[in-house]
Amino acid sequence: MLPDKDGVGGGGGQGTFGEDPSVTLFREYLRLQTVHPEPDYDAALRFLDRIAEELGLPMKKIEVCPGRVVSVMTWEGTHPSLKSVLLNSHTDVVPVYQEHWKYDAFAAVKDTEGNIFARGTQDMKSVTIQYIQAIRRLKAEGRKLLRTVHLMFVPDEEVGGHKGMETFVTLPEFQDLNIGFALDEGLANPGEAFTVFYGERNPWWITVHCPGSPGHGSRFVENTAAEKLRSIINSFLDFREKEKGRLNTSECFTLGDVTTVNLTMVKGGVAYNVIPAEMDVSFDLRIPPTVNLQEFEEQIKQWCKEAGEGITYEFAQKHMNQNLTSTDESDPWWNAFSTTCKAMNMTLEKEIFPAATDSRFIRAVGLPAIGFSPMNRTPILLHDHNEYINEQVFLKGIQVYEHLVLALADVPVLPCDA
Repeated sequence: MLPDKDGVGGGGGQGTFGEDPSVTLFREYLRLQTVHPEPDYDAALRFLDRIAEELGLPMKKIEVCPGRVVSVMTWEGTHPSLKSVLLNSHTDVVPVYQEHWKYDAFAAVKDTEGNIFARGTQDMKSVTIQYIQAIRRLKAEGRKLLRTVHLMFVPDEEVGGHKGMETFVTLPEFQDLNIGFALDEGLANPGEAFTVFYGERNPWWITVHCPGSPGHGSRFVENTAAEKLRSIINSFLDFREKEKGRLNTSECFTLGDVTTVNLTMVKGGVAYNVIPAEMDVSFDLRIPPTVNLQEFEEQIKQWCKEAGEGITYEFAQKHMNQNLTSTDESDPWWNAFSTTCKAMNMTLEKEIFPAATDSRFIRAVGLPAIGFSPMNRTPILLHDHNEYINEQVFLKGIQVYEHLVLALADVPVLPCDA
C-alpha cells in the first residue's frame, strides 16, 4: 500500500477515501506554505476566513505591522463580561532541508501507519486544527459556554514574535479580549505522559565585539582580537560544560532548568595575511527563571574584562520577564485544567519550556498561560527533518481540547471577573 498524498475537504463533512474529516482538514492546512523567509500568510487568512464561516463565528483581523495580521475568532459566552479563555496558535513554520525528508515537506503525506509527514505537524498546525475541530464539535452538540472563548492565530512566532504577539499584547485590541487564561503550544512527549509548561527560559542573543591590534600575518603581534576572542569563547563554553554537567548529574533537572549556551556565529578578518582589527562572536543563551538575570549579566561583564581591553557586547534579543503561571491546585484555572486531564487518565509532567514561545509575551503582561500540545507517544521533532504526528494521536487531541474548553470556559465567577 502506497502512502496517501490526497485528502482535501472541509472539516465538518466527509473526509477523502473514508479519512476522518478532521485529518483531511489538517492535511489541507499543512499544505499551505506559511514557511519562512516568505510565509504565505494570505493563504492562511483565506483558510481561516472559510473556517470562521463554517463555524458561524465572527473573525477580527488586526494588522499589527505591515503585512502581519493577527486573526481572532470569537465564540461568545453566556456571560461575556467575565474573563475570557484564549486558545492561541501561530500560523508560520520554519524552513526545511528538503533533501533530508522522506517526502515533500509540504505534501502532508500519510504513510501506511497513519503517520502524517509535513513541516508544522507538531509546531504547531496540529494544535490549530485541534482547537478548531473541538469548537466545531461543541457547537454541533449545542453547547453553551459561561465564558467567551477566543481562537487567536498569530504570525511570525518562529522569528521571535516581534511583528506578531509581542506587538499585539501592547495594543488596545488585545486588551479588549479581556483574557483571563491562555493556552498555547507545548512539546510532544515520547512516553505515555503529556508535558505541560508553566514558564519559559529567557532567550538572550548576544554578540561580543573583540577589538585588537592589526598587523601582518607573519608577525607575533601583541593584543590581537583573536586572543581576546579565544578568552571569551573559553569563558562561555566552560560555563556551558558546567551547566551540561548539572543537567546530566541531576535526576530532578530537565533542559528547562539549566542555562544552555551555544556559539552560533563568528565574524572577522579580510585576508589570510592580515591580522584583523576586530572579531565578533555570537551566542544563543537560554536562561531559566531561577537565575538572577542581573547577576548573570555581571558575570558576562567579568568575562569581557578578563579577556582584555575594549571588549563590548550587544544584545539582538534580551528578554527579562520571569513570570510563571501557577500550577497550584488551589488556582481555579490550573485546577480546571489538571482535573480535566486526570479525568481522562492523562499523566501530566510540569516543566519550564526549554525554548521560547508566544506564551512569554502573554505572561509578561500578567496573564496566566500554559503551554500544552496533546502529543504523547510521539518523538520531539519540531524544527527537525521528517516532522510528523500520527493521525490517532492528532484525533485524540481534539477530544482533549473538547473537554478542556468546556472546563476552562465554565470556571465559576472569580474575583478577577469583578
